[in-house]
This record gives sequence, structure tokens and C-alpha cells, in this order.
Amino acid sequence: MKQFDTIPTERPLTPLLDRIDSPEALRHFSETQLKQLADELRAYLLYTVGVSGGHFGAGLGVVELTTALHYALDTPEDRIVWDVGHQAYPHKILTGRRDVMHTMRQQYGLAAFPKRDESEFDTFGVGHSSTSISAALGMALAARNQNQPRRVCAVIGDGALTAGMAFEALAHAGHVNANMLVVLNDNEMSISENVGGIATYLSRILSSEPYIAVREGSKRVLSHLPGALDIARRTEEHVKGMVSPATLFEEMGFNYTGPVDGHDLPRLVKTLNALKDRKGPQFLHVVTKKGRGFLPGEQDPIGYHAITKLEKEPVSSAAASVAKPAPAAKPQKYCNVFGRWLCDMAAVDERLLAITPAMREGSDLVQFSKDYPARYFDVAIAEQHAVTLAAGMACEGAKPVVAIYSTFLQRGYDQLVHDVAVQNLDVTFAIDRAGLVGEDGSTHHGALDLSFLRCVPDLVIMAPSNESECRKMLTTAYHYDGPAAVRYPRGTGPGAVVAEALDTIEIGRAATLREGAGVALLAFGSMVTPALEVAERLDATVIDMRFVKPLDRAAVIDAAGRHELLVTVEENVVSGGAGSGVGELLASEGVSTPLLSLGIPDRFIEHGTPAELLIECGLDADGLEASIKARLG
Repeated sequence: MKQFDTIPTERPLTPLLDRIDSPEALRHFSETQLKQLADELRAYLLYTVGVSGGHFGAGLGVVELTTALHYALDTPEDRIVWDVGHQAYPHKILTGRRDVMHTMRQQYGLAAFPKRDESEFDTFGVGHSSTSISAALGMALAARNQNQPRRVCAVIGDGALTAGMAFEALAHAGHVNANMLVVLNDNEMSISENVGGIATYLSRILSSEPYIAVREGSKRVLSHLPGALDIARRTEEHVKGMVSPATLFEEMGFNYTGPVDGHDLPRLVKTLNALKDRKGPQFLHVVTKKGRGFLPGEQDPIGYHAITKLEKEPVSSAAASVAKPAPAAKPQKYCNVFGRWLCDMAAVDERLLAITPAMREGSDLVQFSKDYPARYFDVAIAEQHAVTLAAGMACEGAKPVVAIYSTFLQRGYDQLVHDVAVQNLDVTFAIDRAGLVGEDGSTHHGALDLSFLRCVPDLVIMAPSNESECRKMLTTAYHYDGPAAVRYPRGTGPGAVVAEALDTIEIGRAATLREGAGVALLAFGSMVTPALEVAERLDATVIDMRFVKPLDRAAVIDAAGRHELLVTVEENVVSGGAGSGVGELLASEGVSTPLLSLGIPDRFIEHGTPAELLIECGLDADGLEASIKARLG
């Protein structure tokens, strides 16, 4: 295998890969050609991710596995369901999208994850983790019901097996005795054990034709002897359990094989060929290395989980040698504001406990985890558990803070309602990545949270317009005696100075930022900045609403009485969002002032940069102005 120290900036030579427009062409190669093909695939993956940016380490780790799967299975007739689409870039390259990989995550380009309407080889759309086994089981049962002989394989990894949903599906698959294969891509970031001589030998034995024949034949013979079958089963489990995690999966009804070296292509192909037509649930444990073949990625798999696109060095010239002024300091990201606040609040209140569902780096909990390790709880990819864990903590007088992405909170919604809100427990939700997050697309946009949170009784919901407001709102939520949420966007804000004090704001109180005439813009969170820009053009009033719930009734009624048109602006779907709340308030008070509610339209928004998507949704300053003028006639 070729080892890379840097990411290629020029397209590598890939003579074998260039001949593959579909996996059917791949299957015409001899097994001896597969190693060269895998090397070319890894080099091309490195190059294209350097061009486009995107998920990185997980794809490098499954180059051999992806090649072996498409070589052994008859895709697309056979179904491969990828979990956590971070792994699927090599799959996209081998399934007809090689020459457009440079468009990855760009507006109107390839999606960052498998997508059913992008390719017939993308059998199930993903973005959130731990769905593959459930989906593959559904496909297997549908095939059985239709008397279709197609094979179904779920590839789960990158920590996704830590979620309860995956184990629910495993248990059900064993119960219904489905014909399916689950491949655990164990990349040493989850439940891995090193592959050693005994383990390799065991995997060869467990997947070999003689072993299967003896195992199944013995079952048939021993089934006629009272008690013998049970003794044989226990003996087999005991032997397996001494050198592998087989017992757990065998107890759930799967035939376990592994662990297998996921970078040994001949062994992978042989093992898959031995397993693909076995009846009943099969479980193949494959050990890979995240970032495989790229030395920096192997050494820092977290840091190289994804990268931004590489910028080519400018052509040297006399002008290039002129010293450039130092760049201005960048504004803090909202997640950095949260990370700093969390440490500061923990320093003054020992009751604070922090919870994250596997988003330590993304939510900026790294420093807190170092400073307060006994008060930091990473529950892995288990959002439901994270929320109910916080509820249990709150029952005993602790002050839990749940740091969670908006799109991932959808998974913990039942627990937020029943376990936290119904019991009015003191839990603070720091909701990151609210609104249009960009290149990861529809599965990752935080477009729904205001709508699904606003209907929960007694839940306080705040949306900061800048970094300073974010810190104040987090403090306010923390001191509120009940469930409270602060939802803030990805990336940086307008650059407001953040004071060190842990100040609060009055709950339910808006702030008028600009007085105008005719039109009043009631802006929520990130939309305050473009609203101010539009207001300057139209001489309109701008009110930073601050609170989605409870709304500042007095401010809304006053604005309605002094203006010809009220305009609500939010980075959330219009349906059921903050604007709907304003409309409900006006209706309940019998106020007839016209209302225009602007936000994300009633459809799923695809990928692109946040700026591009705001324009697409009409939520940039020009779009807001056009909508208001159209309403005014």
C-alpha cells in the first residue's frame, strides 16, 4: 500500500480506476489487480477531497472494504446500506461519480452523504448515524416477502454502533432470522481490539467452508440428542468469547465472523464470498484504521475527520514578496462562546454537569473535559440517553447542560417532552448548528427546532443575535428554574465584544434596535443582522425579539399599533416557527395589522455554503427587501 505524507494537488495517474464506470466493470478485474486498484482509489480520494473539502479519514479507512464489497456483491441488485455517510466517498467514486467528485458538498453538486435520488447504488439516504441495520433489515424482509433472492449488507462504523437504535435492529434481525449481512467497520474509534495472530486464525476458521459445514452439520446431528445441542452451543460460545466479542452478537441471533483485517483485500474478498449466501443473520467484524494511507490522518484521526478544500499556492512574483499586513482577528464562533461560558459557569457553580452525544470537538467541550473531567459526560451517539440522563441528574439537584446540535436534538425529542418538560426539570439545552449549516445538506440543517420546541409547554426558548447576547442567554437559561434552550448558529456572528461577566437578561423581553416608520421587522437570532441592513434601506423599525417563547407580548402589540406591516424573520421553517407564534398572539388579541412571516420555505434545503443557501431561501438582505416590497405592492 502506498503511504502519503501530503494531499496531492495534481490529479494522480489511475489507469485501472479510470476504466471503472460502475461496479460491473470492477468485477471484470482479477483479484490480483485489486491491490493496485485500491492504491489508485486511495490516491484519487485524497486528491478530490483536497479539491472539494469534506469528510476524509473514514473514507480512507474503507478503501479496501468498499472495493471488496462491490467486487463480491452484485450491486446494485444486491443492496449495500452505508451508515454515517462519512464512509461513502470511495463508494461514490466506484459507482459512476468519479469525474464529478470535485463538486462534492457544493451547491448543485454531489451530496456529502449517500442520497437515493443521486444514484441507484445509494440504496438509503443517510446523514445521522446508526440507521443502516434497521434500513437493511427492512430491505431484507421486503425481499423475503417478494421472494427476491437479492443480498442485503449494512456497513456500520465510525462509532455508530454506540447508538441504541443499532442494537434494537440487531435484536430484531436475530428474532426474525433475516438473511442479511452486517459489517462492523471497527476503525479503532469505538469497540476495537487489535488484530493478532489468534484473532486472524479464528476469523479464517469461522468463515471457512469446512467450519460452516461442520457447524451446521453438527447442529442437525446433535438436535436429536437430548441436551447435546445446548452443550455444543455453549462450548462454541465459550471458545469464541475468549478471543473475540462474538458471544454478544451470537446471543442476538447472528453468526459472528472476525475480526478480519480490513486492509487485507484477498482475505476480505474470500470472507465476503464465504458469507454472502449464508442463510440467517451474519455479522462480520472488520478492523480498519481511520485515515489509512495518509500519515497525518492516521496520527490524528479526529483532526482529519474532515478537511476544508486546499488552496493552491499562488504563482511567485515580485508582488508576492511584498509583506502583507497581518489579518484581522476573526470573531469568535458561537460554539467557542459556549465553550468559554461553560468553563466560567462551572467555576462558580459546582452543580454544573455537561453532557454531549459524541460532539466534544464540534460543541467546543474540549477545555471543559480537561478542566472538569468528573463533570463531563460524553454518552456517544445516544441522543435519547443524553436527554434522559440530564433529567435524572436534575432530579437530584444537579444543573445539567446538554450541548447538542439542532438536527441531533430531533432524536431526543420524546425524551425532552416526557422526561424533562412534563416534569419541569431544570435542564439547559445549548442547541448548536441552528439554521442553515451549509455543505452537509438537508440532514444537518437545524431548520425545524423552533417549530418542534415552541409547542412544548413551559419551555423557554432564546435565540441570540450576536456573541454577547449568546453568553447572556446561556446564563439566563442556566439560572431559569425549569427547562430552557438557547439555539445559536454554526460559525461566527457579527463580532460583538463578549464581556466576562455572567450577566442575565429579563425573560420574555425584546429589544428595539432601530426606530422607523411603516414597517417593523421582528427579527429572531441570526436574522437580526440582515434585518438591520434592510431597515436602513426602508427606514423600518427593527426589534430583536430575543425570545421565541415567551414572546414579548407588549412589544408585539405596540409595534402592531404603530406600523402598517409587521415582518417576522427567522432562520427556521416558516411552518410553526417563531412567526407563527407572533401570528397566534395577534389573533388572540384581535389585532388585524398585516403580518408577513419570512423564513426557510416548506421544503428540504440541499447543500451549499450558508451564504448561498440564505440567498436561495430569500433570507439575505436583498431577499428580505424584495419580499417586503412585494408585500407592500
